[in-house]
Amino acid sequence: MFCPSLFMHQTFQVIHSKRQGVRMKPLPRLVRVLLLPALVLSSALSLFSEPVPLKHAVELALTHATVISTTEADEQRAFASYMEARNQYIPQVSVGSGLGKTWGYPLSLEGSAPSIVNLTAQSALINPALREFVRAAKTEYKASTLQAKEQRDLVIQDTVLSYVELNRWETLLDHLRDDNISALKAEQIVAHRIQEGVDNAMAAQQARLTTARVHLRIVQAEGSIDLLREKLSHLTGLPASSISTETGTIPSLPEIKQEDVTHEDDLIAKTLESNPAVQAANTHFLAQMQKAKGEHRALWPSIDFASQYALLATFNNYENYFVPGSFQQHNATIGVAMRFPFLNPSQRAHAQAADAEAIHAKKDAESVRNQVSDEVLRLRRAVEQYQAAQQVAELEYQIAESGLQAAQIRMDSGNATVHDAEDARVQATERFNSLQDADFDLEKARIGLLRATGDLASWVGIQK
Repeated sequence: MFCPSLFMHQTFQVIHSKRQGVRMKPLPRLVRVLLLPALVLSSALSLFSEPVPLKHAVELALTHATVISTTEADEQRAFASYMEARNQYIPQVSVGSGLGKTWGYPLSLEGSAPSIVNLTAQSALINPALREFVRAAKTEYKASTLQAKEQRDLVIQDTVLSYVELNRWETLLDHLRDDNISALKAEQIVAHRIQEGVDNAMAAQQARLTTARVHLRIVQAEGSIDLLREKLSHLTGLPASSISTETGTIPSLPEIKQEDVTHEDDLIAKTLESNPAVQAANTHFLAQMQKAKGEHRALWPSIDFASQYALLATFNNYENYFVPGSFQQHNATIGVAMRFPFLNPSQRAHAQAADAEAIHAKKDAESVRNQVSDEVLRLRRAVEQYQAAQQVAELEYQIAESGLQAAQIRMDSGNATVHDAEDARVQATERFNSLQDADFDLEKARIGLLRATGDLASWVGIQK
């Protein structure tokens, strides 16, 4: 079966070989003629791809984004640490052998008597320190799940903002191209008027400046579209060339309730209770407190279960050191090992260091709490400011649009010049661009506020 990618690869090899001075036999002409339509068709299919809905883009990002994979690995590591601590209450069984030659009394090998088979089992039985360490590991695992939820919300926010901005630029690009056509027509009209002696060279420079400004805006839009598609490609795993937005899939932002404006303290308190970053920091502090408590309880008495079985050999001279007839090959011991620490300055210092780490975690939790509180208040104020700025920009655009219509009417009636109409059109275009910027600033602030309050996932339609 022929493949367009193979055709391109071999064609590039022919070109590269010619540049290097190496003669290489190209593909037969008939094969190239037959493969060319397939190559064109595959390129056309990549260009005319279906738009990606916002919800689907977020779902892909939640399964493909790198930060999600790393947080899942951290969560698995925290769970494994919890299981490691808890499983110390389960007997750990090992079997081996201590074969060796004996001269004189059979001495021990690595703490055990020489034996054919040696089986040991031991586990924690009563250990106050281990109990606190298990609790700390379980709490740390809970903190890792909350941290994963925080990273999940950040991925949703990043995907939504990129999608919304890409949709804005895609929508604006068509409008900018229409403005570019109008600016080129105006430039041609000015050039014709200069030829007739009606306008001077300054009018031509002004017309070219207007066209250059529109072209700059188009270049900015195209560059932003390429960058945002590449960013969404990294988040979702889709090819950048196949990513396009669908305006109808972007939900309307919820209305800001009046009680949220008048009772900001309640809004902040509600956010602090549900924010995963605050919860993760508080849970990590609790885990550090439990760990420090365990380090102190390592100075308490503890009891462990222990047992051992050994099959002794007859060639290790055991029978020479026992009462005749009392030696037996099968031996077993089962019991408990009790420890009563009463002098351990090193462990005491280690416990004090754990206390310091707990204090550090407490201050970190307070810092996260203050940051989230400040961020909610900042976003809430930013929403109010951007709402006011958006209203001003909308009124300015409406006035500029009315001025453009009035200038067009006056020009048709002979009471205004072409320059008056063109100035009104340029002003309307600038006001339209300002309105688009104000709308997007307001959207970004409101989306950020939704993430801070924990409502962003439900707004997109993703289960928490």
